[in-house]
Amino acid sequence: MVPGVTRYARLMGGLARFTLAREMAFRGNFLVKVSVELLWMGILIAFYRTVFAKTSHIANWSEPDYFFFVGCFFALNGLIETLFLENCNEFAELVRTGDLDFLLLKPIDEQFLISCRRIDWGTAPNLVMGAILMIIALVQKGWVFDPTRVAAFFATFACGVAIAYSFMMMLTSVSVWMVRNTSLMEMWWLFSSLARYPREIFSGRWAEPLGNVFTFIIPILLVSNVPANVMVRVLDPGMVAWTVTVALASLWVSRRFFHVALRSYRSASS
Repeated sequence: MVPGVTRYARLMGGLARFTLAREMAFRGNFLVKVSVELLWMGILIAFYRTVFAKTSHIANWSEPDYFFFVGCFFALNGLIETLFLENCNEFAELVRTGDLDFLLLKPIDEQFLISCRRIDWGTAPNLVMGAILMIIALVQKGWVFDPTRVAAFFATFACGVAIAYSFMMMLTSVSVWMVRNTSLMEMWWLFSSLARYPREIFSGRWAEPLGNVFTFIIPILLVSNVPANVMVRVLDPGMVAWTVTVALASLWVSRRFFHVALRSYRSASS
């Protein structure tokens, strides 16, 4: 078990160095991508600062708590985009051209190679910016260090990454049958946009059932809501346990679904 983990960690490091060298070959493009990410976060912060200039709370979230939530989303989404998004976007092209054959012949786990072979360093600053925003929010809040909350935050943050990754992999796997995945990736952007907002906005007669759907059936609202809540608001053991359960179940289901899709794949030589 340990040698296998070490092997994949070394391979991940090698892939990261290779993709970074490739990015640095086109530094202008890399700097533009980073600038866009910085600009987008600056616009978002300016927008929320304007909102909080008119009110003290948004959906029962105070300003420091809400900015911690925004930072959590940016960090988590930045990690997903850096590690997995570009690879998943390219999967349909691999199926269409038959280049998937060459990846399946490699002596390595297919899901790992398909979903992790390239690192998008242009979106990596989102992880750093999100972390900085979370730290600033904690300082403004006057947050007192609590090891239990910190442990719960990192655990649920990892679970949020696992849930988002699993959902993305299931959407990606459908490309085996649909060949093109443009509409599938638009669905991913739709659901990831939901993770950008607190669950508390889904209140009222028609909105609350919708919030329950995206918490317990398609649990995309767990991704950034639970980590932010356990750190700066309510440490709910029930929601933490539910998030861990959903993360483990999502990883299992997505892997099974991915292998079912691969069994339906017809290579270029077929």
